[in-house]
Amino acid sequence: MQEMFNIFVRSVFVDNMVFSFFLGMCSYLAVSKTVKTSLGLGVAVTFVLLVTVPVNYLLNKYVLAPGALVWMHLSCSQVDLSFLSTIMFIAVIAAIVQMVEMVVEKFSPALYNALGIFLPLIAVNCAVLGGSLFMQERAYANIGEVTAFAFGSGLGWLLAIVGIAAIREKLRYSHIPPALKGVGITFIITGLMGIAFMSFMGIKI
Repeated sequence: MQEMFNIFVRSVFVDNMVFSFFLGMCSYLAVSKTVKTSLGLGVAVTFVLLVTVPVNYLLNKYVLAPGALVWMHLSCSQVDLSFLSTIMFIAVIAAIVQMVEMVVEKFSPALYNALGIFLPLIAVNCAVLGGSLFMQERAYANIGEVTAFAFGSGLGWLLAIVGIAAIREKLRYSHIPPALKGVGITFIITGLMGIAFMSFMGIKI
């Protein structure tokens, strides 16, 4: 339990997808104009990570990893399907995103219209694929640790996009040089937020 909590806190603050690895920046910059749409997209990304990373963990452990198919027959102990990892991870992510898109369209048409093309583009959000690839690289011990990592990563991404959206809403009333308006000032603030998040690297739990 302690290890899962450590992984969760580290995923939110220390290994933040946006501020540490700069993953998912396209959606982060494009959708972060208002807090409402940012919150909706952040929740959607968190849900997709929470579902896809554990599913891909099980897929990797029991199908793709070297010798993973030994449960089928001893003759399969030498089979290595790890070269299919990336394409299989993407297929799982695309399927889950399609389901999320249909649910959002049915139950929240206003949010669906506000997010526009960026909702289906969660499927190619590198933060989502990065979650599965980090899971594979770090070789977590069990499904609990993987779930803690997935939820923490999604929450960290949500925190980042809602934070920058709140700041951008306030910036509308500020005097910003014309050359820096829009994406320019957003990049500067993102850099400052990244530096601020570096202070969490000293956390010891």
